[in-house]
Amino acid sequence: MKIKVLGSAAGGGFPQWNCNCTNCQSVRAGKPGYRARTQSSIAISDGSENWILVNASPDLLSQIKSTPDLQPNRNPRDSGIAAVILMDAQIDHTTGLLMMRESKTPMRLYTTAAVWEDLTTGLPLVPTLSFYCGVQWTPLTTDPSDGFVISPLDSIRIKSIPLVSKAPPYSPNRYTQRVGDNIGLMIEDLRTGKKVFYAPGLGELTDNIMPFMHEADVLMVDGTFWTEDEMITQGFSKKQAADMGHLPQTDKPNVPGSGMINQLKQFGNKRKVLIHINNTNPILNELGPERAALNAEQIEVSYDGMEILA
Repeated sequence: MKIKVLGSAAGGGFPQWNCNCTNCQSVRAGKPGYRARTQSSIAISDGSENWILVNASPDLLSQIKSTPDLQPNRNPRDSGIAAVILMDAQIDHTTGLLMMRESKTPMRLYTTAAVWEDLTTGLPLVPTLSFYCGVQWTPLTTDPSDGFVISPLDSIRIKSIPLVSKAPPYSPNRYTQRVGDNIGLMIEDLRTGKKVFYAPGLGELTDNIMPFMHEADVLMVDGTFWTEDEMITQGFSKKQAADMGHLPQTDKPNVPGSGMINQLKQFGNKRKVLIHINNTNPILNELGPERAALNAEQIEVSYDGMEILA
């Protein structure tokens, strides 16, 4: 099994088009230790020329351009993308679907019922696509005991696991969470037995996901913010990380052990990778003290083009 990181940044990418934070200034200036990133997405392969796209970011076209494996190489109109899984209905994970509208066959889309509802009402991407390629929807169960495979990648079994996070700001259910607003994935290669737990939007490590995290060989988890009040202290928002459905790397004030760094210690020597990095997060400086702190804990920071073999 191969997992390719197409995009490693949070919504807006890095640098964000309208942001003048220290990080965005630095990457635009080409300073050492900074590299640009597109908005988060991964692709999964069984080693063949077929891939499952997980989340379709607004940067999808540039991600495909930089990833030959996803480009047409068999027929006049073709793609290595066999199907798309959406983990939530956030704009930065869904609007890339519009870039796939030229498909000659209905788009194979896997989402929970909650995400499907948002994409047919609040953000009506599905009705829009019906005028182009159309959509073949497969509902994702919120019972993680029910694994599924997506043909022709029959050696990859996937389980969808409900997470505590937030529905999109446009959703009528933003503050009344439904099961299935946000999911994690357990991705297993049935040939090798290797497993990857993937959760780019993770507000809390709840009891229901702990067995899967302990079972996985690789943990790819939310790396959005360094501190709980990052957006507030930098003057970009009045919201804390928890308000946006993310668990910061460092501990919350007066809550020892609550941050992602300390939470990941319980998983021993598993490979740990942060993804969905916000442009304000100081870990984007590869030469900074925050990155050094992650290195000391053997926590990696994903980057566009990163490959994980399992």
